[in-house]
Amino acid sequence: MPKTPRSPPNSVATVPRVIDVLAFPSVQLLDVSGPLQVFATVNEIMQRKGQPAPYRLRVIARGGHSVTASAGLGLAVSDLPRQAEPIDTLLIAGGPGVHAAASDPAMVAWVRKRAAKARRTASVCTGAFLLASTGLLDGRRAATHWSWCSELAQRFPDVHVESDPIFVRDGAFWTSAGVTAGIDLALALVEEDLGRSVALMVARHLVVFLKRPGGQSQFSAALSLQTADDKFGALHDWIGKHLADDISLPMLAEQAGMSERSFSRHYADATGITPARAVEQLRVEAARRLLSETKLPVKRISQRCGFGSEETMRRSFLRLLSATPQDYRARFSS
Repeated sequence: MPKTPRSPPNSVATVPRVIDVLAFPSVQLLDVSGPLQVFATVNEIMQRKGQPAPYRLRVIARGGHSVTASAGLGLAVSDLPRQAEPIDTLLIAGGPGVHAAASDPAMVAWVRKRAAKARRTASVCTGAFLLASTGLLDGRRAATHWSWCSELAQRFPDVHVESDPIFVRDGAFWTSAGVTAGIDLALALVEEDLGRSVALMVARHLVVFLKRPGGQSQFSAALSLQTADDKFGALHDWIGKHLADDISLPMLAEQAGMSERSFSRHYADATGITPARAVEQLRVEAARRLLSETKLPVKRISQRCGFGSEETMRRSFLRLLSATPQDYRARFSS
């Protein structure tokens, strides 16, 4: 059976692209509804313009009828389509029930065959476990929710798991981080199909960012430094506003209202790292944002973020990201 004809990018297909969102019992609700709403909004926008809907959407699950999401909400679904039915995109949701699905040989075989039929295949969050079970991610880069990266890498050593990105594309396979990252992934798929202007209209309609770069961290440095009582939250806010300054240990201790020795000890106990390393992480995060979102010269960015020189920033990037600022910009700039 021939594959579904591939519509050229940045054009509205005369025949709607079929997008199958695969669900299962205890699926993560937002893994299904987030991407689905992105594509549905595209259809609404295009139809208001008097153009045909670019997508035909189906939520599918074995047996049809309905499945209950992990949040307790029932979802109406269609049965798994026959392999001969046309498809453009297979999108596999995640959730607590994905591990049972990934342990089901029949389900794994169905996904493998369906992915071979599709123009592209994507997973959201822990949906990567089901996709990886097919062997289709072997030798490829992949992402999942940060808290599951170690287990994904351990269970599937041939998959190159990346713990930081919001989403990853490797050929015809797309994988995303957790939950709301599925919306970022879907917007990227829309941008590939219909262009940036359409994706921007959808993002504005949904009141979300158009495009967090695929390489953007799943959570901010400030968030990763938070503790249960957020003892140093005000300090981190202050650092963020003074990155270009010469931030010394005495200055940080003064802001925290402690002696230098007491501050160093309490900060390391609370965050697990030294104050100097925390400042470096916050500076690298700010530099990453400027590299991906602006055209500012690297030298200017290094000064604005407090590194003092390009070489100092380069060393920090290599230590924390295993990439130079130039490499990061080339890969992730929008």
